[in-house]
Amino acid sequence: MKTAVYEIVKIGDPLLREKAKKVPKVNANIEKLLDNMADTMRAADGVGLAAPQIGISKCVVVIDVGEGLIELINPEIIAQEGHELDAEGCLSVPDVQGKVMRALKVTVKGLDRRGQDVHITGEGLLARALQHEIDHLHGVLFVDRMVK
Repeated sequence: MKTAVYEIVKIGDPLLREKAKKVPKVNANIEKLLDNMADTMRAADGVGLAAPQIGISKCVVVIDVGEGLIELINPEIIAQEGHELDAEGCLSVPDVQGKVMRALKVTVKGLDRRGQDVHITGEGLLARALQHEIDHLHGVLFVDRMVK
């Protein structure tokens, strides 16, 4: 199957500030979107990407912090603990880094590419990436959370 690498939407685009739409049903179009998002994230040397970052208002994220690709549809944080201040950047906010306070450990529920329920618990960088990408689905950018 042929995939596409998308241009990443940059800060200033109003789509990045909108709440993304829930995916009512996982189908072949969503599977293709996941493939395209993974290719786009890798091409940009990112560790995560949310669908709004490629101009698509859907609750879909992909993450790979070096432990393998995670694909989540309609993800929600259901538990969090601890907190940690660390540096973040974003493919949609080029050449900017800043310190952001995030939960140290999170558990997220969502759907996989087959529409099956999944729960993922992440700590450290994975927890940070999950929170960062889920923020994108709510129209929140890391610069909104940066410690001044």
